[in-house]
Amino acid sequence: MSRGFRLQLKFWGVRGSTPTPTQENLGYGGNTSCIEIRSGNGELLIIDGGTGIRNLGTSLTEEFPAQPLKLTLLLTHFHWDHIQGLPFFVPLYNPANEVTIYSFPSAQQIRERLHGLMTTPYFPVEFEGLAASIQLIHAGGEIIRSGDLCVRSFPLNHPQGACGYRVESNGAVIVFASDLEHGHPELDNVLREHAAGADVLIYDAQYTPDEYVSRRGWGHSTWLEATKVAKDAGVKKLILFHHDPSHTDAAIEAKVTEAKRRFEHSCAAREGMTVKL
Repeated sequence: MSRGFRLQLKFWGVRGSTPTPTQENLGYGGNTSCIEIRSGNGELLIIDGGTGIRNLGTSLTEEFPAQPLKLTLLLTHFHWDHIQGLPFFVPLYNPANEVTIYSFPSAQQIRERLHGLMTTPYFPVEFEGLAASIQLIHAGGEIIRSGDLCVRSFPLNHPQGACGYRVESNGAVIVFASDLEHGHPELDNVLREHAAGADVLIYDAQYTPDEYVSRRGWGHSTWLEATKVAKDAGVKKLILFHHDPSHTDAAIEAKVTEAKRRFEHSCAAREGMTVKL
């Protein structure tokens, strides 16, 4: 049954590198990377398991108190800010739930990395002890289908590797591209190909152009490069993402002002922000 939208996007964590629960950052949010996407027929997709996923898990258990959950989780990579919330994601502890986790390494490598996240003496529950039924799958660039959701993964230029995702449903398209550094000609083209015509492009804009000069090779991009990709790919809406820990709400507002001068339909990701297509 359609819910009046083709895709709905909600941000649960928008910060990069490390959580920043300080007053001057809370307008946009201090939790690290996590977004939720729903189709009009109710399929639910999660991208990344940063600290924002804890609140998402609580929300889901309140929304579906007696209903088993069937969730698809797409991990872009395994740096701390994209997985550190997973041990606190309540649906993983319910034996009635099914969770399918995709990422770019092999299934065995995914298991090894998540095992390392939850092991003695760093956490009291081991990954193998989680109660939910968990399936691990290599994304591999093939089409991932969940109900009427269609997902394609693509590689990004980032230390130790990362991947982005293009999510489609009934003609609506959301592209998630974080973490990445521009300047790799082949992967820059791959990104533009996958972002082509998207309704929403969520793009790593951690640095200002001035900051980037001293941070080359760190694996992140700028609001200026985000506007270039948005123009080249012909997207309808650009959402700046992966805010630097040092960037206050005022600093993010300044980035948005500059970005809008180059691509009018620009904004910054904010915790709790919802976009319906």
